[in-house]
Amino acid sequence: MYNFPKGRGSVEILRLILFLGLVLHKVVWEVLKKGVKTTVTPKNISVSSWKRCVKFSKGIVLLFLVFQTLFLNLFPISQQSTVLKVIGTAIYFIGLALALIGRLQLGDNWANIEDGQFSPQQSLVTNGIYRYIRHPIYTGDILLLIGLELALNSWLVLGVLIPVLVVIKQAIAEETLLNQAIPAYKEYSRGTKRFLPFIL
Repeated sequence: MYNFPKGRGSVEILRLILFLGLVLHKVVWEVLKKGVKTTVTPKNISVSSWKRCVKFSKGIVLLFLVFQTLFLNLFPISQQSTVLKVIGTAIYFIGLALALIGRLQLGDNWANIEDGQFSPQQSLVTNGIYRYIRHPIYTGDILLLIGLELALNSWLVLGVLIPVLVVIKQAIAEETLLNQAIPAYKEYSRGTKRFLPFIL
């Protein structure tokens, strides 16, 4: 098993690598969302308060994660954290890769979590990772958060339960909308899992 070198320098390198992963995630999202158009808001769903709350929360959480990643040692889990950091870093990069692959394969069919919208140009994506799970971006982002906190040796990993609940709520709302908007979605749902291939 690979052991991170001991010392302040290795900790700073790990923090820099984790930070660059967050930057990559953000850059990919910002570049790809420029071509996305979502214009149709579903009837009987009020998203204005929800949208403002989620947008604000996302910004605060991102700023906090960047600051924590670069500078903070909060609520350490263990004094001997090498194994934890290795496991956390692996989970982090699995999550990052899954989220990026999901986002790239979704293309123009993507919408912000807070939008609650469906575009007439949107189509059902069933290839690539979407052949196995319906929400790889959500799964990837949750794994990224879990991995990040473990790599930083922080009990804040328990706080990931909050975005997990938000993701579950949003995934169910999205699937309700897509079932109404895309006739083939119901059949697609029967042959796939929501978050984890062959499991959940």
